[in-house]
Amino acid sequence: MFLLGSAYPTAKLGINASMPPILFGALRMGIVFICLAPFCKIKILKKKYLLPLIAFSFSMGVGVNLFLYLSVEASSIISPLVIGAQLSIPIAIILSSIFIGESMNYKKWILIITSFLGIVLIGFDPKIADEILGFLLICGMAFFYAMSQVFSRYLKELDVKFTSASMGFIACITLLIASIVFEGNTISHLKNLELEAWLMVLHAGILCSLFGHMTMFYLYKFYPVGQVLPFYALFPVFGMLLSFFIFGEIPTLIMLIGGIIVITSVFLLQKVR
Repeated sequence: MFLLGSAYPTAKLGINASMPPILFGALRMGIVFICLAPFCKIKILKKKYLLPLIAFSFSMGVGVNLFLYLSVEASSIISPLVIGAQLSIPIAIILSSIFIGESMNYKKWILIITSFLGIVLIGFDPKIADEILGFLLICGMAFFYAMSQVFSRYLKELDVKFTSASMGFIACITLLIASIVFEGNTISHLKNLELEAWLMVLHAGILCSLFGHMTMFYLYKFYPVGQVLPFYALFPVFGMLLSFFIFGEIPTLIMLIGGIIVITSVFLLQKVR
């Protein structure tokens, strides 16, 4: 959870070190593909896996990275983004009930509504007034992360390394094209990147994407999902602590109250059956 929480402040360090946001996402996904490709067997996929894999790659690889790094670039403070990312859990539960038919009881609805109210409360913080674009972008990231969790349910029988490598390849190519079109001068950006920017990309690709997410998948082999997922609520705590130590960010009272409401709701939501 520490590594997942570190993705936000380190992303800000990378973008502050002259890294264009879309290019950041492309390089991160490229690192994921390069690291996992040697461990994957080339095989022809069954038709039933093809569309879910493409949808998973575009939601998790393209959508999440695109909105994450654009939100970081648009924001001067990181803490609200870390909290806003927690919306991915209630959104995923809603989408799962719509597309997969998973059950929804009144307890889940209460906690989902409460988590959204916590986000709304943060939105009324005067300190967020100039950060509204970044806050909306991180909500977009939460939606795409939630979508990826739904699509991943159709890929449970595939090897995690294969799905992650495929996602990395598709996302890297797509984001690289987007960077060339919208950011321009991609070769020049790559040549002029500072060492700190490269270190932050390596951190995001290797430690956050591979080690952080793969550790969670590893835990799923030994523990029930319901036992592992509640710890997901801890990552914003580490994210805000790192934001304090790196950037000196001190959350306002409204932000703290809203954050506690969101994190508590998400924690309980993942324990409700």
